[in-house]
Amino acid sequence: MLSRVADNLYWFTRYLRRAENTARLVNVNSQLQLDLPRNVRFAWQPLLDTLGVQDAFRSLHPDSGGDAGETEVVRFLLLEPGSPCSLLSSLQAAREALRSIRDTLPAESWERVNGLYLWLADNGERALGRRYRQELLSRVVDGCLVVSGMLTANVSRDTGFQFLRLGTALEQADMTTRIIDAGGSGLIRPRVSDDLAAFRAVQWISVLRSLEAYQMYRRQVRQRVTPALALRFLLQDAEFPRSVTYCLDRAESTLPRLPGRKAVSRALTQVQSIVRGADTVALAEHGPKVMMDRIQIGLVALHDTLAEAYFRN
Repeated sequence: MLSRVADNLYWFTRYLRRAENTARLVNVNSQLQLDLPRNVRFAWQPLLDTLGVQDAFRSLHPDSGGDAGETEVVRFLLLEPGSPCSLLSSLQAAREALRSIRDTLPAESWERVNGLYLWLADNGERALGRRYRQELLSRVVDGCLVVSGMLTANVSRDTGFQFLRLGTALEQADMTTRIIDAGGSGLIRPRVSDDLAAFRAVQWISVLRSLEAYQMYRRQVRQRVTPALALRFLLQDAEFPRSVTYCLDRAESTLPRLPGRKAVSRALTQVQSIVRGADTVALAEHGPKVMMDRIQIGLVALHDTLAEAYFRN
């Protein structure tokens, strides 16, 4: 397989999964804002910090200062073409990657992705207001899942399919850590004396729901939602498809089907060790940000190793 084709297959599914999870990320923060008591102030600025796009946002909104408002952040994350992580940019990038490899995937996948991109370009402004935001974001999530299901059901399990799986696995692992991080970043404690235990439960239920994990959590864990148990489930559960461990194990299962590269295996083993060794009780007490940053750095190193091994020949 040509390295260019492998690269486009890998990035197509990364951008598709990124679009889905960006929609989920904005949606969970919107729902969390509605669920919290009125005396708890909700901030959207930390969402930009979590995604690492503060500089890009400031370059497009130099007058926003350090406390960006809801409308500005939502527009930046959903529609602005200058935003490197916006929903519209991700779908456009997926569309362009797919355009060059249309003959390798089912024809309907192009029709679905192209139609979803054009629909969002025409209707995305409705998501800036709260009234229609959940409806629009749910449609985007459903559209991405339809394409993912189509690829799973209708693509031969050849080398190209392994690159589709790799892209999906790495992007989902990365976005799961970002959703974990973002889920706890918007709540600001109004008074030192306030008891935040109930608020934290609301936060982590929202995080689980944003990853379609709440029902599976209740089925597998069978305990009330706590930060430590939710973190353990989303990071280390080997059976849930959006957990970081599951995604990394899935990436590992693709490597025997690809040309052997020891550097790739080493990079994958390193990030797996970080995730498996995470103390979720300590993370719940002190906050998951530092650990999520470590995992994301490991995933970036794994991506760079993959790109050097398979895409730059």
